[in-house]
Amino acid sequence: MKLDWKSLVRTVAPSVASVFGTPLAGMAVKAVAEAVLGPEAPQENVEQKLEAALANASPELLQKIKEADQKFKIDMENLGVDLEKIASEDRANARAREIAVRDKTPQIIAYAYTAGYFALLFYIIRFGVSEGVKDLVNTLIGVLSAAQVGIMSYYFGSSAGSARKTEMMGGK
Repeated sequence: MKLDWKSLVRTVAPSVASVFGTPLAGMAVKAVAEAVLGPEAPQENVEQKLEAALANASPELLQKIKEADQKFKIDMENLGVDLEKIASEDRANARAREIAVRDKTPQIIAYAYTAGYFALLFYIIRFGVSEGVKDLVNTLIGVLSAAQVGIMSYYFGSSAGSARKTEMMGGK
């Protein structure tokens, strides 16, 4: 099975992942590549090299990605790029598209994913997992949990957006 390295990065480095699919994606991939492959990260086939390097990511490597995420966030703030605004506009555009074309596909996928997610959690709690696949299952649950947070954020808003609304309503 091929590793989706971007899903792993979404879990560990949300600031970097928030610009995947935008004009800033190249900067995000470069930040991850430098953290994973080193400061002299190769420019060619970088996504394949990241996939290979992250297939068996150690906690130390994940920590390097977290640090790269923090640096990326600071760099974006210094450049005047509002990562939350980018993510918010992306969600708003997706919602507007869904309403405009009356497409139920995202809603159906969200329901199916959520049902599958909780069924998997129930199965793991009820029957457990063998020692041989425990690390893989833990990684899988982390990635699936991050996606579940994305679904909740898409349909109900993000906590950052809620905090901003609360701040605005309080006149702070």
